[in-house]
Amino acid sequence: MTLDTATRLTEVLLALAFIQQSAEHLRRFRDEQVLFLARMALCVLVILGAMTPQSLTSWSLAPWPLVGLALLSLVILHRFQGPFNGGSDRMGLLALWCLTLSECLPTEKGREIAFGYLGAQVVLSYFIAGWVKIVNPDWRNGRALRQVFAFSAYPVSEGVRGWATQPAILHAMSWAVILFEIGFPLTLASRPTLVVGLAVAGVFHLANACLFGLNRFFWTWPAVYPAIIWLQGRLF
Repeated sequence: MTLDTATRLTEVLLALAFIQQSAEHLRRFRDEQVLFLARMALCVLVILGAMTPQSLTSWSLAPWPLVGLALLSLVILHRFQGPFNGGSDRMGLLALWCLTLSECLPTEKGREIAFGYLGAQVVLSYFIAGWVKIVNPDWRNGRALRQVFAFSAYPVSEGVRGWATQPAILHAMSWAVILFEIGFPLTLASRPTLVVGLAVAGVFHLANACLFGLNRFFWTWPAVYPAIIWLQGRLF
């Protein structure tokens, strides 16, 4: 996968993720509606591939809708005094600014570093999540996952909450999650292993969306998978 292809795929997928997130704000306060309607409009332009004219220098400016999204993200951060929805919004911001830098930098090497940094951070996000769990005894013995099912703040069904009464199953599930996350960097060894790793990661996020309503993670993390695919090809 070429840098241009991977960058373009990430832009489109991230714009779609931002549209999904922005729709949640359209029934809230007036100032939120204005901010997120503007965000949705810029996302549509990113998807359509709107570009600025060539600059007078030897390099072209980034697509102006992407730059607009980056600047608007600062206004949104100020509005909510930080990311609105925690980890998924942080990943979205990281991806947005890495993409914007990659498009703005005047050299191919600079573009590769900015986009490669995004891919590396996504890989590390899985590894760090796994490391945090493996050093936590409550995750190692399954207690943490039982508490997630029993006391989830999301409106999950009673059937889902009933899983909290299956300690053996949740103990196995805890270790499955830990081993998947902490072992994710190993999937970079080859293209087939990476494809399998990303498929498992996608199913993992889909399960979280279905069970706990963590739909933002499902849209945001897969949106940056092209960066990992490009990075793997670049390194190996």
